[in-house]
Amino acid sequence: MSTPASTKAPAPEQPGATPAYGALDRYFKISERGSTLAREVRGGFATFFAMAYIIVLNPIILGSAKDMYGHQLDHGQLVTATVITAAFTTLLMGVIGNVPIALAAGLGVNSVVALQLAPRMSWPDAMGMVVLAGLIVMLLVASGLRERVMNAVPYSLRKAISIGIGLFIMLIGLVDSGFVTRIPDAAQTTVPLQLGADGHLNGWPVLVFILGALLTLALIVRKVSGAILISIVAMTVLSLIINAVAHVTTWGLAVPTWPGNPVSTPDFGLLGKVSLFGGFGKVGLLTGILFVFTVLLSCFFDAMGTIMGVSDEAKLTDAQGYMPGINKVLFIDGVAVAAGGASSSSATTCFVESTAGVGEGARTGFANVVTGALFAVALFLTPVATMVPSQAATPALLAVGFLILAGSVKEIDWADYTLAIPAFVTMVMMPFTYSITNGIGMGFITFVLLRLAAGRAKEIPVAMYVVSAVFAFYYLMPALGLT
Repeated sequence: MSTPASTKAPAPEQPGATPAYGALDRYFKISERGSTLAREVRGGFATFFAMAYIIVLNPIILGSAKDMYGHQLDHGQLVTATVITAAFTTLLMGVIGNVPIALAAGLGVNSVVALQLAPRMSWPDAMGMVVLAGLIVMLLVASGLRERVMNAVPYSLRKAISIGIGLFIMLIGLVDSGFVTRIPDAAQTTVPLQLGADGHLNGWPVLVFILGALLTLALIVRKVSGAILISIVAMTVLSLIINAVAHVTTWGLAVPTWPGNPVSTPDFGLLGKVSLFGGFGKVGLLTGILFVFTVLLSCFFDAMGTIMGVSDEAKLTDAQGYMPGINKVLFIDGVAVAAGGASSSSATTCFVESTAGVGEGARTGFANVVTGALFAVALFLTPVATMVPSQAATPALLAVGFLILAGSVKEIDWADYTLAIPAFVTMVMMPFTYSITNGIGMGFITFVLLRLAAGRAKEIPVAMYVVSAVFAFYYLMPALGLT
């Protein structure tokens, strides 16, 4: 549907030749979805390596902040909390939801927790608000409201969300690799991004990314099974060699050096350190509700966009763009948000990097079982899991972003401007604001306003009115003095 068939099913592994895997095959519907066990395993590995950076990044974001009492979270405990929550929720999504959508601590939400919530209350209070947001998400799913919101989104906007995610993950790949960098505000320039660190491509890490991107795309063009995973492994080995010879200092978070002691002992000290309602006593009822609402809104629509994009890319949707059994997936996402708060690793949500596994051929929850198992192993082998540099993993995001864009852009009704313009806004705002939620919100508001302007109010689903009003209120909160 959204990716050329030739990239979905390489010749050596045609679905018709897929062997039966007994109970495993029947439970996960591997053959039924035109996949193979090998593809699912490769997809699980590819997704893990594409999102393994969260093991390093989430503890840095949360660990660098202080609560109102000056307390900081322990880095080692944060690593354990991040990894175990990702393992549990990813396995849960795979076994119960049966979709190749992995979960981990959400970027963006963890910054809200660290920079907005924690400074005005204790860490347990802040994490309690995350748990409350997760419980509300579960209630919305149980009531059917969340599914109705998703089903109310017009088909062209669904495709725009997929394309926006494709562009977004391409930008993530370019930024995380160092191929594109942010120009410091002190430069007083109207250009926010630049090529490389200084306007030029310099250094071994960027070369690794370029070679990885070329290798990944060449393997895809050649229809080689395991293209993404082969590239990640090859570039990691190359990075280890380069670093051993040149002693590079500009890799970023993960330095490709084989650890002297690859085994680490997990520290579960943060699990369960939660105060559900303590934060309201610190900031007041209204502010507390707004804090919960902020976390809820980000988790709700970030996950919605990711689920839509990944499920469409994996061909798990029907002709109208709906995914059968989506309520289970949405409920597990709510469980994940609450679980992230309960473990003090911040809200856990669906990761857009799951598209790396889908691009590798993953179509079922068994890929999640593989990814979740790798996270579980990472509890004890964190030094090994974090030695894969972003420059080796991010070429996967560049390739998958292109495949999503190539397969979905023709599905949008460009002749109807009340659909085409909101679709355009959705697509460009995701990468330009570095937020899936913002892209969805601005696209929804634009859709409602243009349909009203065109005198087509009756064609606007009620859910779109409600959601657009919520987004409008959210964007107006600072002007109203409510943040």
